Amino acid sequence: MSKELITALNALEKENGISKEVMLDTIEKSLKDEFKNQFNTIENCEVVLDRITGDFHIYANRTVVDTVTPAEEMEENRGKKEAEKFVYGKEISYADAKKIKPDCQLGDVITVEVKSEEFSRKAAKNAKNTIVQTIREQEKNALYNEYHSKEKELITGIVQRVADNGDLTIDLGRLQTVLKADDKFKDKKFAPGDRIKLYVVDVINREKGGPVVRVSRKSQELVKKLFEEEVTEIKDGVVEIMGIAREAGSRTKMAVRANVANVDPVGACVGINGARVKAIVNELGNEQIDIIEWDSNSAQLIVNALSPAKVVSAVADDEEKKAKIVVSEQQLSLAIGKQGQNVRLAAKLTGYGIDIKSEAEPEEHTEEENLEEEYVEPSEISLDEE
Repeated sequence: MSKELITALNALEKENGISKEVMLDTIEKSLKDEFKNQFNTIENCEVVLDRITGDFHIYANRTVVDTVTPAEEMEENRGKKEAEKFVYGKEISYADAKKIKPDCQLGDVITVEVKSEEFSRKAAKNAKNTIVQTIREQEKNALYNEYHSKEKELITGIVQRVADNGDLTIDLGRLQTVLKADDKFKDKKFAPGDRIKLYVVDVINREKGGPVVRVSRKSQELVKKLFEEEVTEIKDGVVEIMGIAREAGSRTKMAVRANVANVDPVGACVGINGARVKAIVNELGNEQIDIIEWDSNSAQLIVNALSPAKVVSAVADDEEKKAKIVVSEQQLSLAIGKQGQNVRLAAKLTGYGIDIKSEAEPEEHTEEENLEEEYVEPSEISLDEE
């Protein structure tokens, strides 16, 4: 090993984020392991790896003896190889010891530098293998840490390939991921080369292979992050998103409130001439987005959530989490929505089961009929408690 090693480690640290100190510590450990393998001990063994030159030295303690025990005398009990290890690793002759420490005495323990061509050759080979293995592990950990820091956030990638089943292979910079067809909506089409914004669900650090970044376009968190990115007031905490209900690719309802007086939370999200919300609608493939003002009064909140329908009256049971809503005959279909979508999203957003009927509905209609026809249970509560 030499200064070229240090130069290479410096480059790895700069370009790949692999810690030079971690690498050097690992190399030192490999040298100790090789010493143990060759001399059957690591007791009182010290490895010194020069951080500037890349040169290494290994020092070990030896007992001063009159004559080093011939390995042949120990072969009967230990075998030749083990005997050689023991002798070389434990003892030093008095004559050799005097050259290192002139005033030494028999029985003294002195520190000597271990010099062995065989050891140096094997140590260099092991160090090389260790470097390669450690680089792989460090690169894997560096990748994981980089993308783990983006968990629950937005990330932008480039579409590389579109599979027949709709899966997208996406380049995220230092690695690729696959957006499954189930994690995106069908209304927006992507082609190779397209930029795409994704919500990072989580990052998995596999034992074998590199990290896996799981992404989604269907998550309601994607909408939340897009608004946080687009609307300065949300990013600064002036406006707060209280809840989101979404049917990806079709429609989203979002409740917002202002945390500062005299701020219109809905207007802030919509933007001048609708610029802010239009940018998000375009990103989501023309998905309809209803932005409503959050209200601490549950009945009023439900009225707002049923927008754009106009409500005549609303009664909410906060204990049962159910609400009875009355609308005009002309507003009934709008309140319910196509295939029940409007009332379904309102129920998800508010956390209340919603029973809608019109003013013109005959009194003799039973509650059971109304529930069967127009009552929607909330399937997901996404609203924060005040």
